[in-house]
Amino acid sequence: MAAAAAMGRLAGGPGGGLRRPLTRLAFPAGSRRRMSGAGAVLVEERAGLALVRLKQPPVNGLSLPLLTELGLALQKLEDARACRGLVLTSAVPGIFSAGLDITEMYGRSEERLAEFWRAVQQLWILLYGSRLATVAAINGSSPAGGCLMALACDYRIMADNPKYSIGLNETRLGIVAPFWFKDTLLNTVGHRASERALQLGLLFSPQEALRIGLVDELVPEEKMQARAAEVLAQWLAIPDHARQLSKAALRKPTLDHLLMHREADIQDFVRFVSRDAIQKSLQKYMEMLKQKKA
Repeated sequence: MAAAAAMGRLAGGPGGGLRRPLTRLAFPAGSRRRMSGAGAVLVEERAGLALVRLKQPPVNGLSLPLLTELGLALQKLEDARACRGLVLTSAVPGIFSAGLDITEMYGRSEERLAEFWRAVQQLWILLYGSRLATVAAINGSSPAGGCLMALACDYRIMADNPKYSIGLNETRLGIVAPFWFKDTLLNTVGHRASERALQLGLLFSPQEALRIGLVDELVPEEKMQARAAEVLAQWLAIPDHARQLSKAALRKPTLDHLLMHREADIQDFVRFVSRDAIQKSLQKYMEMLKQKKA
């Protein structure tokens, strides 16, 4: 109950109306606030809660430096026993994350590819297996790796904006989503929806994502932070040990599947991405992006 009351104040008072900008949390009065992250990951902490914002313009591409910085930030929160929950969102307007940085997969050495993929794995392991209550506030488009980050959280709120989209669209680039991407989606939306989504590389509008269960609810963009606070309060109203053990029991088989095959998964990724056909496909995609920017 104390957590719920604190989150009620965090949301702007008993009525839950946030009076601050979208990019800030209104933490409980009198509590100590700590800001960290001078790079691409901004972390704001107070009263056992954290707001984690990605700020890597223009699209929060998951490069190796960003993955490393985000992984370190999440591990620090995981190790801080006073921290109980977090909201993951973006500080870049119109985009949650465009997913894996294509430049990390094109023309790279096998050693660099392996390092990059290990960092991708580690981010998912940290989020999917976190003891924290985690809410993704998806305030922009979220394809591929961006969608995976959101799927790894406990709850997903998406801005109700038809311009935004979300999904695992890897096949559109000639890439196959690895088994743990598939497992995460399958656990969320079911087998048939996953079959269509993965084979066709579908990107869903917010309304479509809500319909298949890819996101849990839609809210107006200006109300996302207030709603994230309310949802986090609901999760934190449950005794931590009961919530954490229930989460672990449900997610352990999926986590163990990757942990037991982690090195093989890295080797498979390196072999696949290094193929001439895949490199050519990535090159064409990068050229297409350049033409769009021109």
